[in-house]
Amino acid sequence: MSTIPFLPPSLEIVNTWAEEIREYLTLPVVLALVVGILVVDVGILYILLLLVTHNPRPETESEKHYITVTSDGKQKGGIRLPDLLDEKVEPEVFMSVVVPAYNEELRIEMMLDEAVEFLNQEFPKGSSGRKAVNGKANGYANGHANGHIDGEREKKKGWEIIIVDDGSKDKTTEVVVEWMKKRVEKGEVEEGDLRIVHLERNRGKGGAVAHGMRHIRGQYAVFADADGATKFSDLKTLLTRLQSIESSRASPTTPSKTEYHGISVGSRAHMVNSSAVVARSWYRNLLMYGFHTFLHVIGIQKIKDTQCGFKLFTRDTARLVFWEGHCEGWIFDIECLLIAEEEKVGVEEVSVTWHEVEGTKMNLVKDSIRMAWDLVVLRAAYAVGVYGGVRRGWRRG
Repeated sequence: MSTIPFLPPSLEIVNTWAEEIREYLTLPVVLALVVGILVVDVGILYILLLLVTHNPRPETESEKHYITVTSDGKQKGGIRLPDLLDEKVEPEVFMSVVVPAYNEELRIEMMLDEAVEFLNQEFPKGSSGRKAVNGKANGYANGHANGHIDGEREKKKGWEIIIVDDGSKDKTTEVVVEWMKKRVEKGEVEEGDLRIVHLERNRGKGGAVAHGMRHIRGQYAVFADADGATKFSDLKTLLTRLQSIESSRASPTTPSKTEYHGISVGSRAHMVNSSAVVARSWYRNLLMYGFHTFLHVIGIQKIKDTQCGFKLFTRDTARLVFWEGHCEGWIFDIECLLIAEEEKVGVEEVSVTWHEVEGTKMNLVKDSIRMAWDLVVLRAAYAVGVYGGVRRGWRRG
């Protein structure tokens, strides 16, 4: 190919170089360069994500034990918690309730009052323990609404509450212990029904929930906020809906074992135009709509309310999502739903009764920005493999 005539010497050199480059840059070479640049970019992104992603710290020895109150009203501690990640450990009760608590000395008693009244009525131990209230037997545990898959597994009875004190600086643990002593004396709870786990250092709401979930004894497990913002009796609706979508399949790690999967998500989406929401400050509603829009943009569209602190899991699904999870902050719910979607676990959104409770721990502006950042990091970390694949989650402790 000829060069352009009458060019100054300096431009003649440039023109010569351009001609040589054009001759060298064949289609295969261009494709190789593009692929190489992409690989380098992904590599740089991978390294950057390694620097900013979060891996939960291992559990300390004390965090693997719990406190309860004995039948004679005395505090008893240092009792080893069961390990949900050990698939050989069978469930002991029907329903586990995990309550993350950080500086909740003023609000947690009302929540516990409501929860225990409901649990004693709906999920009693039966003839072997507390008698059914109002003549109710444990209908759910005996196959209620779930006969299509429950024929081959033993139905458990009873309940437990695991309160995870997330490094509180107030007297949350002491308040719960005194509450337990009064209820034991009245015969409303028994030793081990309520278990307090004290985390040595604050993890965040997601970390506290995950810690409690990894030590449940139930066939089903729900986490509920300590402020009692959600009507606890709505758990009945969540359970019925979950059992209607619950599916069974062989365990990938133990083929001879059957797993049961499903999640029922409490939702306040129906309250968007209610007086409780409309009455909130304009900037709080603006942040709420902005967050929902951001979720939609990054591909989280099926669940309208991802942040309601009232979600019910089967035991096997709890093991799966809290084995895989990495987020310990406010967006841990979203990671649970992403893992469930990847694992093809059925998820159902259920309307619940909710009311505003004063004393929120959130800094609306700061935490909203943090949540948006964490969402971007979360999506990117799963996209490039920083967080690994299914069942390769980081085992704590």
